[in-house]
Amino acid sequence: MVEAHAHEGCCGHDHGYNSGPNNGDSSGEFSLRAALIPIAIATVLFLVGLIFNEPLHNTPFAIAEFAVLIPAYLISGHHVLTTAGRNILRGRIFDENFLMTIATLGAIAIHELPEAVGVMLFFQVGELFQDYSVGRSRSSIKALLEVRPDTANLKENGSIRTVSPETLSINDLIVVRPGEKVPLDGEVIAGKSQLDTSALTGESVPRSIGIGETVLSGMINQSGMLTVRVTKPFNESSMSRILALVENARSQKADTEKFITRFARYYTPVVVFLSLAIALLPPLFLPGATRAEWVYRALVLLVISCPCGLVISIPLGYFGGIGGAAKRGILVKGSTFLDALTQVDTVVFDKTGTLTQGNFQVTKIVPASGFESHQLLALAAQIESQSNHPVAQSILQAYQKSGQQSGQQSGQQSGQQSGQQSGKSVDESTVTHYEEIAGQGICAQIDNRRVLIGNDRLLHREQIPHDTCHVEGTVAHIAVDGCYAGYIAIADELKPDAASAIQALHAQGIKTAMLTGDRQSVADIVARQLGLGQYRAELLPEDKVNALEDFLAQAAKTKKARQKVVFVGDGINDSPVIARADVGIAMGGMGSDAAIETADVVIMTDSPAKVAESIQLAHRTLGIVWQNIILAMGVKAIFIALGAVGLASLWAAVFADVGVALLAILNAGRILRVKTVVQ
Repeated sequence: MVEAHAHEGCCGHDHGYNSGPNNGDSSGEFSLRAALIPIAIATVLFLVGLIFNEPLHNTPFAIAEFAVLIPAYLISGHHVLTTAGRNILRGRIFDENFLMTIATLGAIAIHELPEAVGVMLFFQVGELFQDYSVGRSRSSIKALLEVRPDTANLKENGSIRTVSPETLSINDLIVVRPGEKVPLDGEVIAGKSQLDTSALTGESVPRSIGIGETVLSGMINQSGMLTVRVTKPFNESSMSRILALVENARSQKADTEKFITRFARYYTPVVVFLSLAIALLPPLFLPGATRAEWVYRALVLLVISCPCGLVISIPLGYFGGIGGAAKRGILVKGSTFLDALTQVDTVVFDKTGTLTQGNFQVTKIVPASGFESHQLLALAAQIESQSNHPVAQSILQAYQKSGQQSGQQSGQQSGQQSGQQSGKSVDESTVTHYEEIAGQGICAQIDNRRVLIGNDRLLHREQIPHDTCHVEGTVAHIAVDGCYAGYIAIADELKPDAASAIQALHAQGIKTAMLTGDRQSVADIVARQLGLGQYRAELLPEDKVNALEDFLAQAAKTKKARQKVVFVGDGINDSPVIARADVGIAMGGMGSDAAIETADVVIMTDSPAKVAESIQLAHRTLGIVWQNIILAMGVKAIFIALGAVGLASLWAAVFADVGVALLAILNAGRILRVKTVVQ
């Protein structure tokens, strides 16, 4: 279940949203029917005691009145009473349950039984609405739990058997039938289909999947049957990662939540001692003041002062914000990051895979030093077969296509099959001593030849003579045994919503920037197309961290409330920058595991527009939280003053407290009903 260790609520329920009230549901889930039964019984007894109060009271020792109303009091208030007793034994005397218990027992002591029952009963009704609201706020996250697959169809020795996903290993073959959930991340090796990805990305449009494409756990197969080769074990699958992120989200509390917890810790004993002073001092010093009158006023003050609206609605507001974001494919790892997103001064983007598609295509092969184009492409494909970088994938795809075309041009069936086969596979056995050089490229041995593939910096580092330093676009230079062999030009495309994402951030008064390891000429083109305010190119991973430090220093000098710097990236080399930023955002669809684990916010759709949406959602969440704080504090201040001068009864007190809590809960739930945040 989704755990959140929030402050314990006014009637003893755990408002960390792990379970509903103690209503007899052993599963821990909120059951409306089970919660209504004790309320209905207590309400019937309460109405009997209220309507026939005088004849019941006039029985010997008022025994009939006690026989009707005390059971109603115990049924409606047993949870408050037992929780207060439990907390006293643990040394936690001054809490909301203690306030309620003292107030109602005091009312019984001065023979105001209907009011004592009314206080407990209406609080129970308030709790019913609260638990129902909490259940609704959890629905988007519960949807994630529901799509977690329980079984997998293992294909083994020509037969299919049902097994638990946890028992499967990498390279196992599984079959996903129409209507079934994909149990593990993998690669499709047979079949094609339409997959519902909404649980992972929040997008309602199905995605077409075919042979060679990746499927993620939690997706739902809508049409054809797929055979999938498992690429990740269950505990590393996309759905398991998402669930882990959501389950841990509430462990990071916002400063506002921490303040309310501290506030309640000091506020409650102050209220208790103030009520005690009101009960004892006026009868001693005011002429004509009766002890019964001032004890009643003190009890009113105790009931009014319960901080239920604050304790319940503030965590619920943040939880609603996290749930609403998850519904939109934005996973926020804690309410503290929602607060941080409301203070953003600058958003810094990585380029490849973040602002651009990352779907590179080879546009030109320029050999040198006697090498042929097909030789250059074959060498590059052999080395890049070891990498999952988008540039590497584009070179492999170009190599596969060249093999297929070669096979087709032979004009013979056998030749065509041979060509297609060669187009689908790369001989990786000859690649040894493989080494990735961060921010520069790859070095490896192929058939005892030392082959380099990378950017211009790699050539200069290895002191390889060449005269092609300034090539437009993304370029993979290749060198063999210290001799320059040529280059492969690769083109990338902007994501469809990249420009609108930058515009949306500018509309919110947020500055934008880009850091990339790509060439300056490529960065110039992208920055010009998107209208980015600042950008830096040809950066190594450590250079990106240093550049981000500059942005952090600039934001700190603004001396404004908005001083946070966000970094948005997707690659392994982005992890240090994501960790250093005030808020790190990772693209979760295509992003690396390292970036996702390091990030504070994960965007499952890989959409840059979600950055602006998450910031606006955070502003809306914090606005609702502060509305609740002002509402609760304002109403309580008014009724405390009225109660102290005798103008508010216990009835008014309970209605004020329950009313404030309900209004705050309903207000907090508004965040889940927002259809579109960023237009």
